[in-house]
Amino acid sequence: MTQEIVKVLDKGFVKLVDFMGGDIRVVASARVTFGSETKGPEKDKALIKYLLENAHHSPFEHTNFQFNVRCPIYIARQWMRHRWGSYNEVSARYTEVKDEFYIPSEFRIQDTHNKQGSLSGADLNNEELLKIYEESVEASYKAYKALLEKGVAREMARGILPVCQYTQFYWTVNARSLLNFLSLRTDKHAQKEIRDYADAIAQIVAEKMPWTWEAFVNMNKKLVPSAN
Repeated sequence: MTQEIVKVLDKGFVKLVDFMGGDIRVVASARVTFGSETKGPEKDKALIKYLLENAHHSPFEHTNFQFNVRCPIYIARQWMRHRWGSYNEVSARYTEVKDEFYIPSEFRIQDTHNKQGSLSGADLNNEELLKIYEESVEASYKAYKALLEKGVAREMARGILPVCQYTQFYWTVNARSLLNFLSLRTDKHAQKEIRDYADAIAQIVAEKMPWTWEAFVNMNKKLVPSAN
């Protein structure tokens, strides 16, 4: 199948590697209990809406997505808290890390009400802060390379690298779990960077499962602001 790639952040991406099922597979999985599969587009679409609205989620487990994701390490660690899926990540024990780090376009300030969130930093001196940030990243990578050149094992030298380093992983997930991921990670309380990745995945889901996506958005309009 043609691989679909959506660019995210400065050097990241989401790539659809494989896809099995779709809206019709959800319908067939639901109707099999009655010995049938489809009753035509209008009734099949209505069934998907009914399944979501009434929390009959198991039929969505019969459609699967496989993504290849490149994102900063700290975003990957948030991502992998969604355990209903399979992950395989590149290992810095086996592979020398490339000079690939997430450099934000602007910095945000800490939200004093939502302690895990952030707010627009309009009054921050982004030029000054970016210089501090980039100098730190460059110094850490230079030290990493120096340790390798002196014979230090990759698994130890990687310890000085920052969590803004890009990592890459494969993620295989069924549609039920994927919708749960999107409901949480497109929410305004999620970190902006992982929201950007969730928005990219939403584009792919909307294309591959248009009936499911339409019903999902209608149920969760406040959770998926970029879906319209």
